[in-house]
Amino acid sequence: MNWDETGPDTDTDQRLVGSGADGEDQAVEAALRPKDLDEFVGQEKVREQLDLVLRAARARGATADHVLLSGAPGLGKTTLSMIIAAEMNAPIRITSGPAIQHAGDLAAILSSLQEGEVLFLDEIHRMSRPAEEMLYMAMEDFRVDVIVGKGPGATAIPLELPPFTLVGATTRAGLLPPPLRDRFGFTGHMEFYEPAELERVIHRSARLLDVEIDVEGAAEIAGRSRGTPRIANRLLRRVRDYAQVKADGVINRDIAAAALKVYEVDARGLDRLDRAVLGALLKLFGGGPVGLSTLAVAVGEERETVEEVAEPFLVREGLLARTPRGRVATPAAWAHLGLVPPQQGQGGSGQQGLFRA
Repeated sequence: MNWDETGPDTDTDQRLVGSGADGEDQAVEAALRPKDLDEFVGQEKVREQLDLVLRAARARGATADHVLLSGAPGLGKTTLSMIIAAEMNAPIRITSGPAIQHAGDLAAILSSLQEGEVLFLDEIHRMSRPAEEMLYMAMEDFRVDVIVGKGPGATAIPLELPPFTLVGATTRAGLLPPPLRDRFGFTGHMEFYEPAELERVIHRSARLLDVEIDVEGAAEIAGRSRGTPRIANRLLRRVRDYAQVKADGVINRDIAAAALKVYEVDARGLDRLDRAVLGALLKLFGGGPVGLSTLAVAVGEERETVEEVAEPFLVREGLLARTPRGRVATPAAWAHLGLVPPQQGQGGSGQQGLFRA
């Protein structure tokens, strides 16, 4: 119900539990997105604070302050930007940081904005530096300087802009320079969802998709959704397919569990890649420590795929730890895969154990 933004340029979009949005997701999400703050599930603090910002702006008859939304992919940043535009009764323009590589690209967008329009800039931390510096003045003074000509004869022509609201979204807030962060009037950090909140998301989406699901079926899907609404809705659609083909179309706990077993999503939300990484770490390297490149070769994936796609969730779940010496499995990882950790000094712990007699 609340989900958005594409993730890094890896194969995460091809995973059932990946947080990127593919073409099917985008089409379905358009129908499932909440239209106002009252419909939006979760993110209680951000929603309450944002409601105050928007109500105050409407009472003053002014445009809303610039808004920065940060958090992992799939938590609702794009959805909230659309809600901001709807609450302010304003049009919305959507673009992304990687699409703005020159100051002229940004100037063209800014100069075509209408008064009060919402400009949603996804992955704002990936915008080019010249465009970023132009954005400072646009946000603060609602004007930009367009450079005409080159060299000594270059002339700066000031261009006045209508008041607008910039909504920036980022998955890596730490990469934003302080001068840019400081120009946002409101900053909201999106948290991962609790299972109870995801159950509400699933029940709402099931109604909109005309899918019959009971409380236990929704709980089963929510528990495997990695705290992310977009993933919850994706799993719901795949379980719906299974229920229609293999059962009577009604989703209960058994049907949900059987469907997600087919799609290789286990009870904790790990998929094939996650389990391959853990399995290699435990079975081949005795739980670590092992270097990232070695671990990636062992599972037949690129280093970036393991680091950006599999590791964040494994670390968040307490199954894997990053240490200066390499990746290390936690006791919870051994328990999750049903394996017994080697005893200390028995030659099975870490890469060093590979060379013991």
